[in-house]
Amino acid sequence: MRTTIRRMGNSHGVLIPKPMLAEIGLAPGGAIDLRVRKGRIVIAPLADDARQRWAEDAASLEAAGEQAAVWRTPQPEKAVS
Repeated sequence: MRTTIRRMGNSHGVLIPKPMLAEIGLAPGGAIDLRVRKGRIVIAPLADDARQRWAEDAASLEAAGEQAAVWRTPQPEKAVS
């Protein structure tokens, strides 16, 4: 696809069509990794941190009727004498 670089304030940018974003799993506001490799600009989605949404997921499961705690907070071990 041929396009042009546009001035955006004090920076410059390129408009990325929605179908191209969808093809790599991105949406507006999505986090990306932007790099230059071998003279080319590479835009890639950032991988999600698996632990990032644990609290929200646990709350969703509880709201859906799950009774058992999904991720328990570790308790300190009792001292053995």
